[in-house]
Amino acid sequence: MRGRRKTKAAGGAKTRQLAGSLLRKVKTAAVLVLPVIAAGVVIYLFSMAARSAFPLNRVVFTGNAHLPDEELRNISCLKSGDNLFSLSARSVSKKMLESPWIRSASVRKEFPDSLHVLIREAEPFALLDMKGRLFIVDDQGRMLEQLKDTPVPFLPVISGNPFNEKAAYTEAISLAAAIRRTGLQSRKDRIEIIAHRPTELAVNIDGVVVKIGAGEYDDKLGRLLELEEEIKARRIPVDYIDVRFANRIIVKPVNEVVR
Repeated sequence: MRGRRKTKAAGGAKTRQLAGSLLRKVKTAAVLVLPVIAAGVVIYLFSMAARSAFPLNRVVFTGNAHLPDEELRNISCLKSGDNLFSLSARSVSKKMLESPWIRSASVRKEFPDSLHVLIREAEPFALLDMKGRLFIVDDQGRMLEQLKDTPVPFLPVISGNPFNEKAAYTEAISLAAAIRRTGLQSRKDRIEIIAHRPTELAVNIDGVVVKIGAGEYDDKLGRLLELEEEIKARRIPVDYIDVRFANRIIVKPVNEVVR
């Protein structure tokens, strides 16, 4: 009997120890977990309040010279009343970069209700004449938009097909850049680059055809400009000029070839 009492007493003490240990663990867990839960509730309530407290009322675009603000709004898919707090600046920037006109877009939130978007646009570089359809292209040859009823700005015209004649088109873009560097573009009324094969690249400058070929455009155009004054002084009616060769220039008058 006495042995049984001792066993029961020992078992009760052990149970009390386990219960006390468990209670201490629960208290410790509560001390650690309750602040986290409270913080989560506060963040959730703040988030819910922010979603209704910061409606987008004003979008300011800067850096745009060709695209009007209304078109930029359509591109960005921004609407009045959008929540500024939850709006993703990265998503807005990514959406705007889908336009070929936009090279970069930096988006900044200005609480409580404004969004500032700084963009860098592509510059019109040349016109692409593709079977009678005119497109504005940038300095990398990418098509920005098709010209329909818009007045044609003075830009070099590239006649060719960038899809079927890619190599010639790439050379034509490089030639157009050289024409701009030499100042020839601002001195002439019409410049048309004929781009079908790189070796047969030619440019029609105010009615005079100049055979250019591929490469060394700055040098070739420099020699052309030197020759231009002599042609004017001699009043030679020119059929075409060939500057493809490094050591000579061929000038074909209307009735004969002068070398």
